[in-house]
Amino acid sequence: MSCPIISIVDDDEGTRLATVSLVRSLGWQARGYASADEFLNSGEIGETSCLISDIFMPGMSGIDMHTRLLDLGHALPTIFITALPSPDLKATVRAKGTLALALLEKPIDANAIEQLLKHTLGQP
Repeated sequence: MSCPIISIVDDDEGTRLATVSLVRSLGWQARGYASADEFLNSGEIGETSCLISDIFMPGMSGIDMHTRLLDLGHALPTIFITALPSPDLKATVRAKGTLALALLEKPIDANAIEQLLKHTLGQP
């Protein structure tokens, strides 16, 4: 069985690189993308086991990307991250149903990411 691939989409290079490094340190493969379009055009959607995405990005937002993935037939479990949480945003993420695993505030809590990924990937 191959190691699950976690795709991280965030326009903030520092956050993206730190999240990729964190996921790799936890034992999973990680790939980083600077935008929703970059991920959608990567040809690697089908290899992704879980998606970690910023919500507010130039161009397509993380939520719009999630919707586009669903429209394309890719129901990826998604962890949304944001520096600007709000009750309305939390309600929008909840409306995405079970595929939206969580909305985490930046800076990202390493333990929260680890627990969410283990749960999503069926690991103890």
